[in-house]
Amino acid sequence: MNKPRVLITHTPSALANYFGQPALAELRTRAELRCHDSEAPWTAATLAQAARGMDIIVSDRRAEGSAELLAQLPQLVAFCRCAVDVRNVDIGAASAAGILVTHASPGFMASVSEWIVGVMIDLSRHISASVADYRAGRQPTPRMGRELRGSTLGIIGYGYIGRYVAELGLAMGMRVLVHDPFVQPDNPALPAVPLTRLLQEADHVVCLAVANDATENLLDAAAFAAMKPGAFFINASRGNLVDEAALLIALDRGQLGGCALDVGRAVDQMPPAELARHPLVLATPHIGGLTPQAIEHQALEVVQQVGALATGRVPEGALNAAQASRLQGFFARMAAA
Repeated sequence: MNKPRVLITHTPSALANYFGQPALAELRTRAELRCHDSEAPWTAATLAQAARGMDIIVSDRRAEGSAELLAQLPQLVAFCRCAVDVRNVDIGAASAAGILVTHASPGFMASVSEWIVGVMIDLSRHISASVADYRAGRQPTPRMGRELRGSTLGIIGYGYIGRYVAELGLAMGMRVLVHDPFVQPDNPALPAVPLTRLLQEADHVVCLAVANDATENLLDAAAFAAMKPGAFFINASRGNLVDEAALLIALDRGQLGGCALDVGRAVDQMPPAELARHPLVLATPHIGGLTPQAIEHQALEVVQQVGALATGRVPEGALNAAQASRLQGFFARMAAA
């Protein structure tokens, strides 16, 4: 049986951090593999050149599966995104060309949820601020903290991570409110409320909504103005959900007690420098899901998708199988002796 030709778009450093050696070793057994040999970001031209003759692209979040790129790859059969988020892929253009698009299932619920709990504690107890003072040679002023127990946690978006965070909040003795227009929690201890009420009552507002056109700038100036004075805002979803200029103004005016960001509109979905250096902000470089367990879950799923395609099967995680007309010829070629 033939092996598919696969291009993995991760740079060497991203391959180590966001794919991992176990999955890479397994992928090498299932495919003729071509790897990115540079830390330079892809352009449409360089990615098209590297992907010529490839059957499958395994994509990181920075490689754009644009209509321009796909039009230059007549042999490409599948574009496999090594994550849940497929906004870097033009699925309509892929479907029109007969190219399969796949994504991985979430494997980062615990990882991101633990990051959220960590920053809630940090913000509430001034941990990072005290550490920064000591490291700068200053004597920190002891400041009164807040307990999570008895406080109100507001979760915007009740998906995989939202469910996990909600249960952690309840376990820590928090009152938990949920806002999601499309999902109603089964647990009576998790009341579903309008967004305005959540913003008015929550001590910790955690943004976990899906990023799309409808949720662009969901947290805007009006939303921050509606929040309880001194409340904390935490974004572990996507920067597109937040009007970052409005957030900066709210922080400067003292409307918020603090903020934690793992995402933003800067390069590679990271928090922008202007917000990250603000004294009321805890910013991390998109590491919420960066643990071996979370990364290997998604990477190994993509390896399994490549294996399924090599054996003539449509893999789990396929998003447009009905339009993937190139599969039939590919399956025949893979089965040929």
